[in-house]
Amino acid sequence: MDLKLKGKKVFITGSTQGIGFAIAQQLLQEDAEVTINGRNAEKTAMAKQQLEREFPNSKVNSVVVDFSSKEQVTRMLKELNDYDILINNIGIFEIKDFQDIDDNDWYRYFEVNVMSSVRLSQRLMPAMLKNNWGRVIFISSESAVNVPENMIHYGMTKAAMMAVSNGLSKLTKGTEVTVNTVLGGPTYSDGVASVVHHISAAQQIPAEQMKAAIIQQSNPHILLQRFINPNEIANMVTYLSSPLAVATNGSSLRVDSGVLRVF
Repeated sequence: MDLKLKGKKVFITGSTQGIGFAIAQQLLQEDAEVTINGRNAEKTAMAKQQLEREFPNSKVNSVVVDFSSKEQVTRMLKELNDYDILINNIGIFEIKDFQDIDDNDWYRYFEVNVMSSVRLSQRLMPAMLKNNWGRVIFISSESAVNVPENMIHYGMTKAAMMAVSNGLSKLTKGTEVTVNTVLGGPTYSDGVASVVHHISAAQQIPAEQMKAAIIQQSNPHILLQRFINPNEIANMVTYLSSPLAVATNGSSLRVDSGVLRVF
């Protein structure tokens, strides 16, 4: 299927690995022009080079910015050109007991996970509305609805992203600009893989066996009966980026394999 994305300019935050990188790969496959983002210059350059090797006929750009630094973000916004598609993917997470989450943790998580998307949407949406075409997609999580007891600060930010997305969608009335949220389920991202391999090494259990044990312990009712792959999240995001998805607007779409029982 031709998703009619050729030549569309895309900015993806937090896209040197995991879901963001998988989204970049799929959009480049659809002949979009993609700008990736990372906070580490060397890692961002390596990701860009890998994408250029995979898609030699496509245009790949990169922006190095740490979204925990308001000063860096402010400088970037001044230089940011107009984009057709904004993917708000950047996100940090950790497991931490509620009593151990201090004020700095709350503010840092909100700054990175929420304010990054707020500032970018403020910068890029006006041109989309003026041009009568654009896509803004928030990568949230099922944790926004079923907030984990040991990641409450993370779940709070993902719920806030849903709220911002829903409100922004109402600004698009009468245009072909859409704003949607994707609620991903347990995904085998690079961060999760690192944790799995660390635990499997410590307990001297094969990584695949540990991976299966973790998903059964944490999400035994997931319908896939395994972790979701990043490219499976990217499939939904790529479709939502397409002109074909114009009638999907103001929605929170689940890519959680049934983890959310009611929503």
